[in-house]
Amino acid sequence: MAKKELDNKKDFARILYMNGENQQDIADKTGVSRVTINKWIKDNGWKERRAAKAVTRPELINKLLLSIDTMIAQANNMDNPEAMAGLGDKLSKVASAIEKLDKKANVVDTIEVCIAFGKWVEHRIGTDKEVTPELAKIINKLQDTFINEQFNIKK
Repeated sequence: MAKKELDNKKDFARILYMNGENQQDIADKTGVSRVTINKWIKDNGWKERRAAKAVTRPELINKLLLSIDTMIAQANNMDNPEAMAGLGDKLSKVASAIEKLDKKANVVDTIEVCIAFGKWVEHRIGTDKEVTPELAKIINKLQDTFINEQFNIKK
């Protein structure tokens, strides 16, 4: 297999993986072995990138709210005034983080939109002859560049 063809398959596999496909389906769609897909995932950090993309703003807010609840429960069981004073500062910081997450669009919002659009493009590949795996690859690359530039993320 030519290097360019293998690179194209690898890029398409990455798109499918980032959109939540399992390794066997990716192998079937790209014509590459499952072992190769697994190697690409490990060698290129796809698992970590997919995990980062999977975090949604509501999930982050819920986790922060749960941490506030835990802090308050711990405070109710304390008899130490110094520990109680430190708790106020922690609660203030968590509340501020929730407010920031709740008010403005951020990298998580942008990634969520990119994932949804990527899935939509992927489904169009089978039904719209103008939407090709090559086009999906270009769109994904542009989305990555957009996110990196908008949020000053260094690769």
